[in-house]
Order: sequence, then structure tokens, then C-alpha cells
Amino acid sequence: QVQLVESGGGLAQPGSSVGMSCVGTGNIQNIRDMKWYREKPGQDREWLATITRPGVQMYSQSLRERININRDNDRNAVYLQVHSLQPEDTARYYCSASVLTTNRDSYREFWGRGIQVTVSS
Repeated sequence: QVQLVESGGGLAQPGSSVGMSCVGTGNIQNIRDMKWYREKPGQDREWLATITRPGVQMYSQSLRERININRDNDRNAVYLQVHSLQPEDTARYYCSASVLTTNRDSYREFWGRGIQVTVSS
């Protein structure tokens, strides 16, 4: 079974930065795209960024100036940094990954449980 576990986040001051990690464990054979999303109370989940296995980065147009996505293929990990935090960035942040497991011949999307980021002074 594959698990994605996010860490980092937490309480942050306006104007600061926050970093989050997401590590995949389990019967992983390969991971293609890895992504970050966020969900604010009462709103739909919002896509933030994608990084392909070779490292091509794609960003939400509205946030591209303030976020960075990176990955470590050896660790099955993806990272997100959000800079110049604003109270509107308060949300639960989720990672997802397109995973080929050792017992299947097609990729499946897996999700982490999410991690809270609260921006407040």
C-alpha cells in the first residue's frame, strides 16, 4: 500500500515563508507527476503546482510568483515553499502523486491527508 505523508506547515506570520514536505512510502515502483493543492474552508480544492519526474515545474498563475515546487526522486518526496504569506493562504495543503506500484501495470493517483497552514499575526 502506498502512503503520502505531508509534514511542515503550521502557524506562520504574514510576510514569512513556509515549507512543506511530502514523502511517499510503500510498494512504489515509480512516480510520475507530483502535485500540491490546497483547500480553504467552504471552497473547492485548488491546484497549486506540478512537478514532473524530470523536474519540469508548472504553477498556478495566481501564485507562481510566491511558490516553489521541488522533488527528490530518490526519496519519493516533493516539497513546496510558499513565500510572502498572507492570511488568505490559510488552508489545508495536500500533495498528490501519480504512482506505479509494484503490483500493478498502470499508474494511480494517491493523496496525502493534508497539512494545515495558518497565517496569522
